[in-house]
Amino acid sequence: MVDALHAPGSPSQGWTTPSAMAVAPPRADRTELIEQWHQRCAALGLSRVERPDFEPMRRSDLVVARERNQRLFTHAAPVMEMLLEQIVNTDSMIVLADTTGTILHSVGDDRFLQRANKVALTPGVSWAEHSKGTNAIGTTLVEETPTVVHGGEHFIHANNFLTCSAAPIFDPRGEMLGVLDVTGDQRSYHQHTMGLVRMSARMIENQWLSDDYGNRLRLHFHGRAEFIGTLLEGIIVVGADGKILGANRSALDQLDMSIAAVRMQSLASLFGITASAVFDHFRSPLPAPMMLHAVSGQLFHVSARFNGPQRSVVLDMPVSSVEPRMPEEPNARPSSAARGDEAAARQAGPSPHAPLSGLHYLDTGDAQIAATLLKVRRVINRDIPLLVLGETGTGKELLARAVHQDSNRARQPFVAVNCASIPESLIEAELFGYEEGAFTGARRKGAVGRIVQAHGGTLFLDEIGDMPLSLQARLLRVLQERNVTPLGSLKSIPVDIAVIGATHRNLREMIAAGTFREDLYYRLNGLVVKLPPLRERSDLDVVARRILLAECPQDTPEIAPAVLALFKAYAWPGNLRQLANVLRTAAVMSAGERHICEHHLSDDFLEDARRVLSQAAPGAAAPAPSAPQAAALPQAAHAAAPPEHTMPPLRDSESLPVAAPEAPRTLGEAEIDMIRSALAAADGNISVASKRLGISRNTIYRKLRWNKGE
Repeated sequence: MVDALHAPGSPSQGWTTPSAMAVAPPRADRTELIEQWHQRCAALGLSRVERPDFEPMRRSDLVVARERNQRLFTHAAPVMEMLLEQIVNTDSMIVLADTTGTILHSVGDDRFLQRANKVALTPGVSWAEHSKGTNAIGTTLVEETPTVVHGGEHFIHANNFLTCSAAPIFDPRGEMLGVLDVTGDQRSYHQHTMGLVRMSARMIENQWLSDDYGNRLRLHFHGRAEFIGTLLEGIIVVGADGKILGANRSALDQLDMSIAAVRMQSLASLFGITASAVFDHFRSPLPAPMMLHAVSGQLFHVSARFNGPQRSVVLDMPVSSVEPRMPEEPNARPSSAARGDEAAARQAGPSPHAPLSGLHYLDTGDAQIAATLLKVRRVINRDIPLLVLGETGTGKELLARAVHQDSNRARQPFVAVNCASIPESLIEAELFGYEEGAFTGARRKGAVGRIVQAHGGTLFLDEIGDMPLSLQARLLRVLQERNVTPLGSLKSIPVDIAVIGATHRNLREMIAAGTFREDLYYRLNGLVVKLPPLRERSDLDVVARRILLAECPQDTPEIAPAVLALFKAYAWPGNLRQLANVLRTAAVMSAGERHICEHHLSDDFLEDARRVLSQAAPGAAAPAPSAPQAAALPQAAHAAAPPEHTMPPLRDSESLPVAAPEAPRTLGEAEIDMIRSALAAADGNISVASKRLGISRNTIYRKLRWNKGE
């Protein structure tokens, strides 16, 4: 049944706010669909003038139903409370129903709850289609897809004053668990409501998945790296034999597969990789996300999670020539022989082939980086908070992980929270969680917030400048008192954490504008360091080599002199992240060859590099070449490419590594000019421009908005 209300969101576009995934308002072309639903109700013997059924199940039966769905209630209750904060004072209520359509729990505006009682929209009453006709809860159970039923679309006339948006809740194996619904007065209908409901349902599903598979390998993936760690990420659970045990709905959307089809796959058949290879990659101290191709050809950024005992098993594996195995039992520990091998390896010192770790790994020969690392080393283990400044993509999280790795907390968790990527309505739950026993009847452990997860280790608050002002005071209290109070609880949990913050924003300007708390700023900036953008660093060749070694540990290609000269002349607005993306593609294109040449680079990057560099001096003649770069390009620009790929030689006026003298500009002005050039070349398409620049669409919007002085 094809309809705008039932079409899943496009995984290629993604959504970052409720409005981006909200359904369209009810339209006239829904008539045929509604008629089909009504015919189904008529076939059940229902009448449109049915009186509301005020006969809820007996109290003892409701207790049994709630007991049977206790786990669902435990996961759903805190999410419902958060959702209620988003719709408060809108004449609405939130309803949780089981797979029979029986309402288990409801919260909402008191006045509207009284109106809902008049049509028996209350706990203990079944709202299955065979009882209440067409309605969002019952119809969702039948259609097994998010559903809106608005006003007169309800089969029973008494319910016509309602507008209802419901979404099913599934477990990782594809079994339906229940339905989450928001119901309100039809006059209060808003297209964003369905977006909030779907997001909330996915929160419940992801918590269920984590609860089911806390000790299993989980791969978190998305086509865009910035969406990993958000509700948009896909999650698949991998068994000890590499078989796929379960997945969340975002994974199914991105893979365009049913849960049954996914569960018939293995890591090898789905991504062309083994579980052992995943372990090999992610057991290193500072692993970068993997880039994996699905069977459909889609390219995904992938990170791995090893919660619970299994995580320690993975990270404690000794480096050896023997391929590691996933433990069959989640509580398994390395054998005594393995522990002995590990001790011997430690006494022998690091292997020449083992990856470097910590701050030493980041020391690649640039004087600015070396000075930054020297400062950072002096405050490690001294309980001094660190604030890292720098443009997007300069490696702020990499520095934070290195600090953690070199600290006394290295064996404890490193928990990263991107304050910009989590929807504002969810970030409080992500940070603070909710506590066991905080809700009536809750028996199982509640959701643990990121701050508590970081206990004993390091909490990295990325893009701290994007944290909502309303939460900054609560975070300040946690940092001062070292106690966390979960949502819905009066209990405080003591936490021992090292705090590292990072942002690309100017926090002092935000303080002056009243958008960032001054007291929180001084709590975070024990030591402030700024990472230079890639265009200002002198170690690009070393960094590029490191990236290629990570991508191609065996038969690592070299970078042709012409390409390296091009890289050094380019401004890299996306910094290290953009360089990594360019090299990742080039490494794939040059597979089996000794050098990365120009014809291995993507066309859009080459085009953008030529255009941006030529526009750096509009109308100016090329000056005499300076430095080795200028000497390398005219002769070597195409020498390494095969004849069939050779591009026409550049005219003197088109030479890449030149720059005419011009009036001094700030880096910000140069950045704005580069963004505008990329937008012009992309015909105003923000998505295309962001891909070419290696930065997010939000960054483009923000830079252009700030440039206008808004």
